[in-house]
Amino acid sequence: MSVDGWNTLLVLGGIRSGKSEFAESVVAEAPTVRYVATAPAGDPEDTEWATRLAAHRARRPGSWTTEETAADPGRLAEVIAAAGPNETLLVDDLGGWVTVLLDPAHQPADDTATIAELAAAVRASAARVVLVSPEVGLSLVPTTPLGRAFTDALGATNRAVADACDAVALVVAGQTAWLKPAAGQAGTPAQAFEQAGVPAQAGPGQAGAPDEALPEVLTPAATAAPAAAPAGAPGQADWAAPTMALPMVATGLVIQPGMELPMPDDYTGPQAVDRLATLDIPGAGLGVLERVVGFAAATQGTATPTPWGAVRVLLLHGDHEGGASAGATPGESARRARQARAGKGALARLAAENGASLQVVETPTSAPIEEGPALTGERVESALRYGWRLAEQAADAGVQLLVLAACGAGTETAAAAVLAATAGAEPPAVLGRVMNEHGEYDDAAWMVRCAAVRDALHRTRRSPREAKDILAELGGGDVAVATGVLLGATARRVPVLLDGPVGVAAGMVSRDLAGQARHWCLLPDHGGRPGVRLAADVLGLTPLLDLRLDLGEGATALAALPLLRSALTLAAGLPVHPSLGGGDDEDFTEPEPAGPGPTSTEPEPEFTEPEPAGPGPTSTEPEFTGPEPAGPGPTSTEPEFTEPEPAGPGPTTIGPDEPVAPGRRAD
Repeated sequence: MSVDGWNTLLVLGGIRSGKSEFAESVVAEAPTVRYVATAPAGDPEDTEWATRLAAHRARRPGSWTTEETAADPGRLAEVIAAAGPNETLLVDDLGGWVTVLLDPAHQPADDTATIAELAAAVRASAARVVLVSPEVGLSLVPTTPLGRAFTDALGATNRAVADACDAVALVVAGQTAWLKPAAGQAGTPAQAFEQAGVPAQAGPGQAGAPDEALPEVLTPAATAAPAAAPAGAPGQADWAAPTMALPMVATGLVIQPGMELPMPDDYTGPQAVDRLATLDIPGAGLGVLERVVGFAAATQGTATPTPWGAVRVLLLHGDHEGGASAGATPGESARRARQARAGKGALARLAAENGASLQVVETPTSAPIEEGPALTGERVESALRYGWRLAEQAADAGVQLLVLAACGAGTETAAAAVLAATAGAEPPAVLGRVMNEHGEYDDAAWMVRCAAVRDALHRTRRSPREAKDILAELGGGDVAVATGVLLGATARRVPVLLDGPVGVAAGMVSRDLAGQARHWCLLPDHGGRPGVRLAADVLGLTPLLDLRLDLGEGATALAALPLLRSALTLAAGLPVHPSLGGGDDEDFTEPEPAGPGPTSTEPEPEFTEPEPAGPGPTSTEPEFTGPEPAGPGPTSTEPEFTEPEPAGPGPTTIGPDEPVAPGRRAD
């Protein structure tokens, strides 16, 4: 394996799937490419086959060299084994190689041994090798012995080569799915070429626009606030982190349905909740906050989770034009974003009190959904990758918890449209009432918003209901970026606090891209919003609280965060109950007497230092011959402190100001 994490790649695909075009695009800009042709020339009268071969040759750059191995099946392994570390080989394809292998002209032969030799050559190769092979295992079992022999041999070859390769990709209808990303690599095969100084081309159907720079990370200051997590400089963190093993092209991550992302630990969550029953907790315990302990344990992978230290708030600012923002005060959302950047306003203040960093993210403005798509497909791709990068940057900075917030005009309307498309909800049932700048309900604006959602759903009634289609047609920029954040946080095992319509709408969309994302989300409160209630029910997120704060999306999560941290602090710090084998607390084994009350006749060792021992010599100075009570400290000579009389042969007092030595009679 090369130092950048990738050396060998197997590209699988069906007939006319685009597998060869993808493989060629991966190596297109390599300095030198040796094209290894495995298929025999075939019957000269087979014009269709000749046309296929000619099309392959026409796609190859003139700088490529071609090597034929059809004459001898063993020749392919020799070519791969002999290639040097500076060479790039493109083998197209293994189906033709298996055809030659099964040719009667090369029989009898040990086909299994020949396949093993090829896999060993691939595994030990010093060169970069891309192998193309048909995937025929998804079709029906052939009805002829020769057909069955071919599919069996090709299946065995694909398995052996896939096991030997660093990465495996499957191309279906021109779309690439990565079955085996390179372990520990920062990227994928195309990016590996780019890291080596060779810019790679995007595969079929991939967007080519570069991603935008990341916004500044702010650290609002507050008196006595806990230390905030270290925040990286804008654009400093590389979003292709070493822990990410996902499909990439030169322009960025390939986000597609069915992504396999990590799940929280199935065992540590229940273990942490069971452990609470053994702790020395008064009363009935933590109540509903037990769910917080279970969630933190599962996402941290330990039965003794710790409170989240480094927290980052992502404030997404993006407006929705048209009827979605009816009744909103013009420029109000932009003012809120500027306020947060200045460290003012409810969200920034709460972030400061929690020691959280704050990142204000500008998202694309969404077009009127009643008239057309909110975003183009290209901008949806870019927004998803942008959100993923935000989560990556946070993870690289050591952030342990993300809080998703939003402050755009029309966000609740867009969320209602997403819920209507994904959960079959009726827009009026999930769209909250509109309150104007004077604190009064504006029912006319609410009806305009409902009409906008209705018209958008009617316009898209025949459109696909795939995740990216919903984002493009209805969700818009802020929901798309939020979806990318959830996916990126899931990939890096960073939990997310959802709070409001944008967050739950992103959770609904992320189900079709990666169902694991919802298991990394926690909903502290529903905020009294009907859309949030419905989405929480669909996602299986039970709100912990019912505060009904209306301070803007994200503020309720920050207000609840100290309570959540308190539950984790108790779960991590309390000992086991003494009845279950826990030790007693030393603070309660030796209670100290309180105040200068009556004392014992047996003087304590720590108080005998100033006392004269018995009837020994006393001071001749009257002011020092007064009685010293054996209490927990010196007493005054005032009358109220001379009672009770100290026991023993010590000096006695006959008046408030006249001490008398032992043996002297008082007249």
